[in-house]
Amino acid sequence: MTTSAVLITGASTGIGAVYAERFAHRGHDLVLVARDQARLDALATRLRQETGVAVDVLPADLTQSDHLARVESRLREDSRITTLINNAGIGQSGGFVEQNSASIEQLVALNITALTRLANAIAPRLVQAGSGSIVNISSILSLMPEFGATVYGATKAFVLYLSQGLHLELSPKGIYVQAVLPAGTYTEIWQRAGIDSSTLPPMMEVGELVDAALVGFDRRELVTIPPLHNAESWDALDGARLAMLAEIKQDEAAARYKNGQ
Repeated sequence: MTTSAVLITGASTGIGAVYAERFAHRGHDLVLVARDQARLDALATRLRQETGVAVDVLPADLTQSDHLARVESRLREDSRITTLINNAGIGQSGGFVEQNSASIEQLVALNITALTRLANAIAPRLVQAGSGSIVNISSILSLMPEFGATVYGATKAFVLYLSQGLHLELSPKGIYVQAVLPAGTYTEIWQRAGIDSSTLPPMMEVGELVDAALVGFDRRELVTIPPLHNAESWDALDGARLAMLAEIKQDEAAARYKNGQ
């Protein structure tokens, strides 16, 4: 019997590394993707020793087109891979006017382009098989422009929308798509963005975040928000959105926009 495999991006540390640990202990083989081969190798060695699963290391910088293409090929061709954890992402410090075009391009390349292309690479094969899962790591900031992380939050809003759209397209074909929305979590994303996490309010430990996300995964939730303590709030927000759609008449402007009303 062939063991199903999970491909995890951003797997060398933080959320991705904990996902790797959890799926390894569930008995899944792994394909670990990140830039830092030394860290990937160390994690792979430990997980092989602890669990006996097969762990492949695939070093890649997903902002580089040739690296991204290699991971896409693996997703298209390796029939063992039945789950994609689209976790790799970066943040930014400073306000919009302080950021430059190069940093914005890199943020979009990883948080949006790479994530979308990887989902697109695996989806046809999963549809053909009639089963499989795609997990996209978004952020609570996708719902909160008030927090000021304008470009980062916008990329995560894209991830949420993409996940919801993919659910509508792919769930009838047997594919499960989950969006996970963490709030502040103790990972290296802060350091890499030039932010001192010690100056921030208390955050969630990464193990607690991933364990909560996996409860949502096992329950087949479409949107999992581990730090949201009143689940009905999300249901109300999504319900209001759907109710608003029923009030849209695309062939006529609303009365308040006519004749100065």
